[in-house]
Amino acid sequence: MAFKLKLKHVLAAAALSAASLPVMAAECSIDVEANDAMQFNTKEIAISKSCKEFTINLKHTGQLPKAAMGHNLVIAKSADMQGVETDGIAAGADKNYVKDGDERVIAHTKLIGGGESDSVKVPVDKLTGDDVFFCSFPGHGSMMKGVVKLVD
Repeated sequence: MAFKLKLKHVLAAAALSAASLPVMAAECSIDVEANDAMQFNTKEIAISKSCKEFTINLKHTGQLPKAAMGHNLVIAKSADMQGVETDGIAAGADKNYVKDGDERVIAHTKLIGGGESDSVKVPVDKLTGDDVFFCSFPGHGSMMKGVVKLVD
């Protein structure tokens, strides 16, 4: 009888531990918000290696128009971030601050303003394990950035 009670407590404790573990997005997608204070609501995007494609839904929760406080979300290798930003600024707002055909860019959303949203599908096989996401609007990348992690 004592063994049964101990086993019951062990199983209950295991269930509680499992409940506190981080949960992966079952649908291979995530919602990311950006605001008028030049911030994303996350510093990390965890993508399961089991996903063939991962969708990022970007929503601008602020009110300022994209000409004043536009945001996008760009994914590239961390070593390429600065070059992608520099070339994106030269490309301009009409090109979403992303150079046409830039092979360093793994995926990107369009530039959006307050109240707008956009989505991008990320080909998981293109991720390197040393990737970042950032906003390439001029001056935003220093604050609006995070890491993209591949997880099992």
